[in-house]
Amino acid sequence: MAETKTKKKSMPKKDQLSLHGVSPELAIDMMGDMLLYRRFEEKAEEAYAIGKIGGFCHVHIGQEGAAAGSIKPLREDDYVISAYREHTQAIAKGVHPNAVMAELFGRVDGASGGRGGSMHVYDKDCRFMGGHGIVGGQVPLATGIGWKIKYKDEDTVVIVYMGDAAVNQGGFHEALNMAAVWELPAIYVVENNGYGMGTAFSRVSKTDMSAKPVPHGVPASHVNGQDVLATYAHFRELIAEVRGGGGPRFVDLQTYRFRGHSMSDPVSGTYRPTEEVERNTAEEDPISILRDRLIAGGHLDQDDLEEMDKEARQIAQDAVDFADASPFPEPSTLYDNVWAEINEHGRLFFDGRERP
Repeated sequence: MAETKTKKKSMPKKDQLSLHGVSPELAIDMMGDMLLYRRFEEKAEEAYAIGKIGGFCHVHIGQEGAAAGSIKPLREDDYVISAYREHTQAIAKGVHPNAVMAELFGRVDGASGGRGGSMHVYDKDCRFMGGHGIVGGQVPLATGIGWKIKYKDEDTVVIVYMGDAAVNQGGFHEALNMAAVWELPAIYVVENNGYGMGTAFSRVSKTDMSAKPVPHGVPASHVNGQDVLATYAHFRELIAEVRGGGGPRFVDLQTYRFRGHSMSDPVSGTYRPTEEVERNTAEEDPISILRDRLIAGGHLDQDDLEEMDKEARQIAQDAVDFADASPFPEPSTLYDNVWAEINEHGRLFFDGRERP
């Protein structure tokens, strides 16, 4: 595979070998995470191409460092909520790859019982509160989660991910204003890949991304999401501040998607120059960046890397096999969990069946 071959470049400078205060063991662990995310999404692409996955499908290839670096510092009891490019974020938060792939396949063993598909992976046990298909729709929901945390005096935080286009939605500004006034333990993260679907951010905003939360009194920061170690160090500090009562934060997480907006969108399309995509793919791959750093620092060799990649490929293939073997939901369950009723005796019913 191209990304696991050591690049023939001059040795990096000493400051480029810095692990940002991250132990070599943890850095290697995050390399394994990113390899899994890459192989999982490649399998999702293959499955979509042969019709195993229907509807929309948005892969996270190129943005693995953003998921690994920002979610790794969280605790199991912290919350994550996202938009529709959320497969790897769900895995990072603890949702089993089998359950994520089965959900993409629309099968009963999926994280959402096959009801949500690619855009709506959800697992309350992992406190992954779903992918959401409406642009910016998850932002007010995250503010609600932050309010719940504060109201119940819990020692947790919520991270919400969104794309570039969400910051121009009214709900974004209303939610951040509330979060600031109530000093909620929420971190609002824009995975800033430069485009809202097929429109460059510069075409729809006269202000920089990091300026968006300033009028609401929410401190903003930015970090290179292609550098997973820098991302981890940044979020480790940020999460500690928010957990300690520092109030909401906003992060401009600068990244780049190597594929189109969705599986129906060509890699370059008519809105991204081919040379831009090729340059970023070659020079800004988060897996290659970490690989070079670990090898140059003597923390990893090519054999170790290939063994890690072999394991990641097997987990991804196992997820496909699991999804393929899982049945489709029975048509008779189509309306399950859709509505609730109270009968004349005051008993609660869901979909015509009594519930305790």
